[in-house]
Amino acid sequence: MVERVIAGDKVAFGRLVEPHLPRLLGLARRMLPFADEAEDALQNALASVWIARAGLDPQQPVAAFLTTVTLNKCRDRLRRLKVARLLRFTALDSDVPVAADQPAPDTEIADRQMLAHVIRTIDRLPLRLREALVLVAIEGRSHREVADLLGLTEKAVETRVYRARQRLRERIDFL
Repeated sequence: MVERVIAGDKVAFGRLVEPHLPRLLGLARRMLPFADEAEDALQNALASVWIARAGLDPQQPVAAFLTTVTLNKCRDRLRRLKVARLLRFTALDSDVPVAADQPAPDTEIADRQMLAHVIRTIDRLPLRLREALVLVAIEGRSHREVADLLGLTEKAVETRVYRARQRLRERIDFL
């Protein structure tokens, strides 16, 4: 399949990336504060992969490559968002989903507020800590996988996740 993609087969490219799209979009949504930014970052990542398809290695798994490119596009978006915030061009608040069947209205409001607070707190973590935390704690990847993706040692990933969790505990009462 990768060889067909390298040759310029768009249908093969669609088939190659399609199984990874939900995971990649989830990753982008966890890294970026707004859903539309996440979707744009993923589209840019896929476009970049298509443009650079000649560099794909048929012997290497495509999932790690797609994840790395998506993370890089998220980093780019985050840098642009920081500049926009400095210039006072802020976007609208993101939608905050609640994972409950039929909670009481006051419980739902409290849950939404707490979830929004947690999301804001994660968004404020330094990028290097947020990346490790999202990939390990939310994406469920092993420290080895994350180390390979980020070009770090397993110990460095473990340290970053630990520090991210410590900062969250300091800023969120219930953890």
